[in-house]
Amino acid sequence: MSTAFQDDVSNNVLRRMKEGGFDFARVHPIEFYAIFPNEERAREAARQFRGESLNAQVSVREDGAWHLQVSKVMYATHAGIGDFEQDLEALVVPLGGVLDGWGVTQEVRLDAQIASRL
Repeated sequence: MSTAFQDDVSNNVLRRMKEGGFDFARVHPIEFYAIFPNEERAREAARQFRGESLNAQVSVREDGAWHLQVSKVMYATHAGIGDFEQDLEALVVPLGGVLDGWGVTQEVRLDAQIASRL
């Protein structure tokens, strides 16, 4: 995946998060995704992610490929996400995998929900 394309997608997602009222002032578990041709390679990559702010999960996809999800607790910044994606790509590509994006769950503020009903 090209760096320019990743930057463009990340900028767009971060902009939409800001428009949606995302709280950038605190840390969040951010999910990074990769796809592998087989379970062995996906699990080998997952073993590289151990630590207090990291969690890795491997699961099979409907098409037979294997999905790696790495959660990292961090601030949602363009630089931080870009740096982690580069590190992840450096690990994933030699194992035959490809990056498949990132995401974060945005909490819906209760007061905003109540206000929209009034």
